[in-house]
Amino acid sequence: MKPVELGSYTSLFSEYTELRAQENRSINVAIVNGDVMGNSRSAGSGVSARTFSKGIWGFASNPIIDDESIKKVITAATRNSQFLAGKENRAGYILPSSPGRSSEEFSTRKNRMTQKELIEFMMEIDARIDSKYSKIASRTSVIQLLDMEKYLVTSDGSSVYSMIPRTMVYISLSTEYMGESVELFDVHGGLGQFEDLFSKPESLFGRLDEHYEHLIRKAEGVHPDSGMKECILDADLGGILSHEAIGHTTEADLVRGGSVAGDYMDQQVASPLVTLVDFASKALGKICPVPVFIDDEGTVAEDAVIIENGILKRFMHNKESAASFNARLTGNARAYRFSDEPIIRMRNTAILPGKSKLDDMIASVDDGYYLMKPSNGQADSTSEFMFGVVQGYEIKKGRLGRAIRDTTISGVAFDVLKTITAVSDDMKWTNGGMCGKKQPIPVGMGGPALKCRINIGGK
Repeated sequence: MKPVELGSYTSLFSEYTELRAQENRSINVAIVNGDVMGNSRSAGSGVSARTFSKGIWGFASNPIIDDESIKKVITAATRNSQFLAGKENRAGYILPSSPGRSSEEFSTRKNRMTQKELIEFMMEIDARIDSKYSKIASRTSVIQLLDMEKYLVTSDGSSVYSMIPRTMVYISLSTEYMGESVELFDVHGGLGQFEDLFSKPESLFGRLDEHYEHLIRKAEGVHPDSGMKECILDADLGGILSHEAIGHTTEADLVRGGSVAGDYMDQQVASPLVTLVDFASKALGKICPVPVFIDDEGTVAEDAVIIENGILKRFMHNKESAASFNARLTGNARAYRFSDEPIIRMRNTAILPGKSKLDDMIASVDDGYYLMKPSNGQADSTSEFMFGVVQGYEIKKGRLGRAIRDTTISGVAFDVLKTITAVSDDMKWTNGGMCGKKQPIPVGMGGPALKCRINIGGK
């Protein structure tokens, strides 16, 4: 996207106003059993303005970024808010403010690979799988690249530029075993552009070997025994539990809509071993997978400590909800496209590491399961959830046993968190998925491994 000087338009603001220019660029390549089945490149850009008049929002957007379009969206958004305020006057509703200035760019300094070179990279991965792993029935390799570039100015003084890239490589392998097809996927990548994350195909070969080994063990594995079991949830499952079943219930707009978390403030909702945080840009001294320095309302982003030592302490807010709750701003307002209004979204949600070693946690389980990778799932505003599990192992007398076939875990998240008796001292992140609340958007999730009791499905 060409540089856009939005600051020169602030003289046109007559109400509280946010003016944003944005471009999302994506590349998708898919290789299925040696054939190129997907090869696309797209970009979507535009400008939007949002104004706040007498307690009412107005919004307008335009897919063209030029002087005339920028002036038009400011005028249209202002008229929209003033017109609606005439129908429902909420005068006296004052938005809080925490403005900031920031310029954050994570573009590679290396030469960019062409689409042809990306395909050749993935074809080499595909050829490696085909030649080395004799029991593979089908294989799929996918690259998904996303660059989100934004300029933002606000009438309360924020000026922001960001270019946040995400690079993901998805590998799915399947095998046939006793007449059944068994599949297992793995996800690679994270924050950054492709050239910085994957120097050569060989960088993935070690993970591919592990992937294949887990697949064969899974094919020869067993269905778990159903019921309430003592389990170790690895980081990926602990992360999706934190995001889907806890995080969403503590987004202030959903709290206002009746989320169960609204009744739990300052109450014990988890084991004292649990501190759950929605991180803004850094966690434990390292950059997060989806860093947000200033959100899309121009608010300086802060970490939101949602649960502290088992006690529910905070919700996630945008400006409007912070005013309604008389709460401190957290900087959780995010928009995916230029034509989307910012809404309350998570950024990087995880439970903080504890003091236990994963090996010791496994050794402490007499009869249970080590659950490693989730698939899809769902949760609601009561924190009740059901997630698929596609990789895991039995634990028998403190040792890992046979791999297990696809299963599910379910329960009420706030109840499950109270059963946690150990939290590992390491932390892992993933940002391979997109959160789908009204508009898709990249999020980070992860954390340590958790020892808890949870309901697991059987055959």
